[in-house]
Amino acid sequence: MKWGIVSTIKAPLEEIERFAAHHLELGADRLILYLDDDNKPAFQALRQHPKLRVLRTHGEHWRGKNRPVKHQARQGANARHAYKRKADGLDWLAHIDVDEFLWPREQTLAEQLAALPKGCMAARVRPIEALASQTGTYFKAMTNERKQRQRETDAIYPTYGHHLNGGFLSHVAGKLFARTGSEEADFRIHNVFLGGVQNPEQEELLGTELCHIHAASYGHWMQNYRYRLSHGVYRAELKPNRAPELGGLTLHELLKTIEDTDGEEGLKAFYEEVCTATPELLKRLDDHGLLRNYDLELEAKRQKHFGPRT
Repeated sequence: MKWGIVSTIKAPLEEIERFAAHHLELGADRLILYLDDDNKPAFQALRQHPKLRVLRTHGEHWRGKNRPVKHQARQGANARHAYKRKADGLDWLAHIDVDEFLWPREQTLAEQLAALPKGCMAARVRPIEALASQTGTYFKAMTNERKQRQRETDAIYPTYGHHLNGGFLSHVAGKLFARTGSEEADFRIHNVFLGGVQNPEQEELLGTELCHIHAASYGHWMQNYRYRLSHGVYRAELKPNRAPELGGLTLHELLKTIEDTDGEEGLKAFYEEVCTATPELLKRLDDHGLLRNYDLELEAKRQKHFGPRT
């Protein structure tokens, strides 16, 4: 059972190498990487690896005349392009971002995918989000059942939980493995459509989690904050977790309100409660069975597969 990953990436070479090495170590048969900027050193270095297919997609290298403005549209277009190319002989293809890392807990991913029913076209992997920590590699998980998730979020994040979905700042849908080989399939970032049906015979890939390093430190979070607020996962047009008539705010509205009221100190307080591995948060997560501690060993894997940098 062969599986692989497609990703649209704008990142330094070593960050791409860590992402690739982690998934190669898990047994990925192919990584199809679309470089979203004119990163010539990354293109030249990565294309040497036999399991990496690297494409330049900036400017004149874009496959069509009109390069989509929104990065989400470019991601979707690249995912479909990889899928339509027969996914390089893969049985399953997943769209994963450079800050996301699959983590199979017991069986290998190949074993888990091989065990799925033949009619299953989509296998969903649920996310966990990294917490900032100096003492370990902690992640927060969430419960899939919506009402229970809301109760737990209110209890775990007492100040801001009412406006958050599972306490997450990024997507809660996770990512999808799509079975390849269908001429009619429309493969997107979080879903696959076949004949107008969304995610036919979808199964939850319960033996694997998606480790999302969305806000690894306050500094890292603030580096990306403005872009995410205007163009990314915090943008204004996204829906609130709870209906406005129930007092729900979109994440955009929540963050703007905090910043307009209390400035950067308010944003720091928000990050401290929601994204920092304080003893109090770790205990609340552990009490609800939602604490994870996984050492990804990304640099060691990078050096194993790509060698040391001089």
